[in-house]
Amino acid sequence: MEFLDIPLFDNDFYKMIFRFILNFSFLTVIIRFIYYPDSKRKDYVFTYYLISLIVFFLCFTLKKYEMDIGMALGLFAIFGIIRYRTNPVDIKEMTYLFVVIGVSIINALANKKMSYAEILSANLIIVFVLLLIEKYWSLKQLITKTIVYENIDNIKPENYNILKEDLKNRTGLIINNVTVGDVDFLKDVATVTIFYYKNK
Repeated sequence: MEFLDIPLFDNDFYKMIFRFILNFSFLTVIIRFIYYPDSKRKDYVFTYYLISLIVFFLCFTLKKYEMDIGMALGLFAIFGIIRYRTNPVDIKEMTYLFVVIGVSIINALANKKMSYAEILSANLIIVFVLLLIEKYWSLKQLITKTIVYENIDNIKPENYNILKEDLKNRTGLIINNVTVGDVDFLKDVATVTIFYYKNK
């Protein structure tokens, strides 16, 4: 049965729903249970879910059409020029964005040459590696913060340890490194950048 030369229903509907549930389940594990507990960034949770959703349905839809290599490259070039120009995106957030896009493409574009065992294995391996690195290796995330510092005598190279200890006492942070930026001798202030590990 058709409407305007488009079938109202075909067997690919069940395949789409099953793969969507599979894709959404693994995305929830990655986004909600691996990424979010550490970052607490609700804005990126929203972004990851919506981008992965659009990528999944876009890829699933385009899979039903014959595309030449030029059109395929043009399609993925669109993703290459997407930039969030309002705020710079941290490298970790960009990595998770690449992960959710990749998982959605894998789950959407898999065809008869790829079994469900292979699809599940690919998803499980990605989740396992993320869990291993994020939760069990506990890689420390180095964070930078720029501070206007008024005790200008401490910016001398020979007073580095005094500067570091003073900033540690004032901020309450375990500081790994300190760099001195712009110095204003008229106001007796300097811009210093501190590097510290994120406290989990």
